[in-house]
Amino acid sequence: MKGFTDTIRRYAKDDRYCGELSDADGTGEIGLGADEAGRQIAVRFALRVRDGQIAILRYQVFGCGYSMAACAAAAELASDLTLNRARKVDAQAVDRQLGGLPEDRGYCADLAARALQAAIDSIHHKNQTVQEVYTPVAEDHGPRVNKADPLYRSLLDSPVPEGTSIEDRHLFACLLTVAGREPHDTATALGLEKNELAALQQHFFPAWDPASGLSWITPTTEPFPEINTDVRALLLSYALPDDASSPVSYWLAKILAARAALPGHLWIAMGLFERPQLSAAIRCHLPSVFAANNKNMRWKRFFFKQICDLNGGTLCKTPNCGECSDYALCFAEND
Repeated sequence: MKGFTDTIRRYAKDDRYCGELSDADGTGEIGLGADEAGRQIAVRFALRVRDGQIAILRYQVFGCGYSMAACAAAAELASDLTLNRARKVDAQAVDRQLGGLPEDRGYCADLAARALQAAIDSIHHKNQTVQEVYTPVAEDHGPRVNKADPLYRSLLDSPVPEGTSIEDRHLFACLLTVAGREPHDTATALGLEKNELAALQQHFFPAWDPASGLSWITPTTEPFPEINTDVRALLLSYALPDDASSPVSYWLAKILAARAALPGHLWIAMGLFERPQLSAAIRCHLPSVFAANNKNMRWKRFFFKQICDLNGGTLCKTPNCGECSDYALCFAEND
């Protein structure tokens, strides 16, 4: 399984074609419908054409590093081409340029190519922006764990150890359940070492017998996506001082970094029932992280923006969030 390769990483950091383009001759947008804003990946390509050839090209993207890389690759392929030749820049061409995307991230190449082609279509529609709505699979939009889940129930129905809160038991029952449902090693899927996973289970569910949940746990058949080490280091730097008897903030920091490696919303990847539960967990166990996100940016977006800011990268199209036309893509209530 391919991960975040050097080629993909290089394109994800390539901002030569990133930004706004005024007086564009054609603009194409994917996933930017009013009812979609802030809920999913979104891509915009804008073109300026001279004598049937792309003279200037710019893109803007709200999404993961793979989608940023795909847009940069599509832009590089199409730059300076005639419109007819640019028509041949499809998802397969973008994927080849990147040296191959992971199977579960192939849609990133498709979205970049579709936005580029929509911008070309816009030129033939007298510069009327061509918009399409990208509809991901249903599981990207709803919780993966619910109260009736047998694995979740078996964890919560086990005796409650003294000193543990209902909220924490719910949080880590959700995490163990959602990770247990995936075809990955459970410890790896939570960003933990096996001894850390065992310690977590012992801390919150000491009377739960892991063997009792084997019938509900998916066998390991696939490696887990590459975890961004910069995000993990950032979150660990915010962890509360180590307490050997209860290193919950340390566990949560590592888990957040691991689950952020998955596509889709972070609260769903965490197995939580609703968005506010993610913020509540961060507020409780990583209060410095919660305080730093004082504008209520979406959490995964916030993590990666911090890394970009620290490394001098470009994630946003304007330096001032309040003046950005895509404000709703990054900020939303109860996220």
